[in-house]
Amino acid sequence: MFQTIIIAGNLGKDPEMRYTPSGQAVTSFNVATNRNYTDSNGQQVKETIWFRVSVWGKQAESTHNFLKKGSKVIVEGRLVADPATGGPRIYKRSDGSSGASFEISATNVRFLSSRTEGGEQSGVGEDIDTVSSSEDELPF
Repeated sequence: MFQTIIIAGNLGKDPEMRYTPSGQAVTSFNVATNRNYTDSNGQQVKETIWFRVSVWGKQAESTHNFLKKGSKVIVEGRLVADPATGGPRIYKRSDGSSGASFEISATNVRFLSSRTEGGEQSGVGEDIDTVSSSEDELPF
């Protein structure tokens, strides 16, 4: 069996790199993805979903060195389920409400921003220019 997920979005903050006890690099970062649609009442809705991404090895080092808050990326990998629930990790926010964290173990991270462009984005989670909002017109 096989599963893969591909997302395109913007980094929410600078990537964080660490090393495992065996010396392997792992970098973690958050990616915001957007979907714009019109609801049944004719109102425009902007939906943002956040993903927590982990990338390993040499690609982890490259990701840490070249990406920063606001960088545009395409991430390919597999969903990592919470062992306790079999789904996304559920957590409590500081206001007491529940939240869910979708986690991806990346096999490939493609950089869509230049080195200088990433930090100059006007806001986190903005639409990526190269990604159409129509699911029928995916660029990849």
